[in-house]
Amino acid sequence: SLPAKLINGGIAGLIGVTCVFPIDLAKTRLQNQQNGQRMYTSMSDCLIKTIRSEGYFGMYRGAAVNLTLVTPEKAIKLAANDFFRHHLSKDGKKLTLLREMLAGCGAGTCQVIVTTPMEMLKIQLQDAGRIAAQKKLMAAQAQLSSSAAGAAEPAVETRTTATQITRELLRSKGIAGLYKGLGATLLRDVPFSIVYFPLFANLNKLGQKDPNVKAPFYVSFLSGCVAGSTAAVAVNPCDVIKTRLQSLQRGVNEDTYSGILDCTKKIWQKEGPMAFLKGAYCRALVIAPLFGIAQVVYFIGIAEFLLDMLPKHRA
Repeated sequence: SLPAKLINGGIAGLIGVTCVFPIDLAKTRLQNQQNGQRMYTSMSDCLIKTIRSEGYFGMYRGAAVNLTLVTPEKAIKLAANDFFRHHLSKDGKKLTLLREMLAGCGAGTCQVIVTTPMEMLKIQLQDAGRIAAQKKLMAAQAQLSSSAAGAAEPAVETRTTATQITRELLRSKGIAGLYKGLGATLLRDVPFSIVYFPLFANLNKLGQKDPNVKAPFYVSFLSGCVAGSTAAVAVNPCDVIKTRLQSLQRGVNEDTYSGILDCTKKIWQKEGPMAFLKGAYCRALVIAPLFGIAQVVYFIGIAEFLLDMLPKHRA
């Protein structure tokens, strides 16, 4: 049933995000740093420096936004894919690869309604620590090189919340402010779903002894991990562009971008083609367990069990 699909998608998203959010934070910070202003050399270096400067919970900056909105996002994505697969199938016959890709395309398009504002707010909060650390470092270097007495103290970081950012964007730009980077989000999520869903479905079928019987949970988990990481790496260049376009605050001497083409051109010219793979292994590490967990929860059908228990409990 649709309610069961929505609940399963929501539970899957909550569990997955809680497990992998620190890696996602590292991915955002690695993707946003530009040449000449590098604060982190790797994922582990980013996480260690984050803990030292911001504490353990610094790794979860922006998690509240994700945990709030990931339920409708994952619910829409998984339920939409099932909806399109059902309507694209002819008399219950096996879907062709093209129809599987079309179903994934439809799911990816539907999810951006929630994904774009969620990513927009999450990125601001995740990257705030990097920008603050960079400014402190620049201020400290300026103080050391300056011989003037009574040099100004480095500015203290003022933490903003998702609510404050939302209010400011709505006040200054309206609802369109929350959908900054919509085109880049579509450019990432539609190809991701086109790759992920058909790949998962076909890998999962390999573990089915009978077409009418669900594959074991470990097969669904491994299929979700492999399909998720493959799709994540495939669309990582689009994710780098999306992250850069959605960042409202820039570090010292960092470029700003007017659109997808301008962003692509500047990254290619100033940072080289390998810059489009920034954070790729982090993204693979995030997406693999996230979708592995999501598919296990979704296919086990926790929601069906809960919904079945409600009438019994009332009785």
